[in-house]
Amino acid sequence: MKGIGNFMSEAKVYPVNNNKFDLGLGNDGSNWTTIANLTNFAPSIEGGVEEWNAMEHGGWGDAMMTSKKLSFSFQGKRTYGDPGNDYIAGLAWKSGNDVVAPFRWTMPTGAKVTFDAIINVTTPAGGDSTAVDALEFEVKCKGKPTFTAATGTGE
Repeated sequence: MKGIGNFMSEAKVYPVNNNKFDLGLGNDGSNWTTIANLTNFAPSIEGGVEEWNAMEHGGWGDAMMTSKKLSFSFQGKRTYGDPGNDYIAGLAWKSGNDVVAPFRWTMPTGAKVTFDAIINVTTPAGGDSTAVDALEFEVKCKGKPTFTAATGTGE
């Protein structure tokens, strides 16, 4: 179906399962591995906004975004023997710098967001007796992420 102008013919939608998530397992983050059996993810960007009421604005407020935070929540199935899944599950018993790892989100367009992540495992296993073991965790961006636009998409 052709829309007004070329908008509809150029616009695309993608299924959520076209998003990919990888961990850098090597000491330098170069050994990227995918995390198996993720079933749900929810990214969140939180902006820190400072507000003030300058006298010269006659009582009207002003504001400025002064910070950003990126985080994700993930749900999946505990997959024993998968390097990415095993690595995440093993972080349940660690803290401090031991839960920091390179993380990469590749979007369906090919754009990438890469950053050092703090990984907080919230459910290392469990569920109903007839269910598959769960794996749930949060990923928090540590500092500013690197965004790499997809080639030729303008994104």
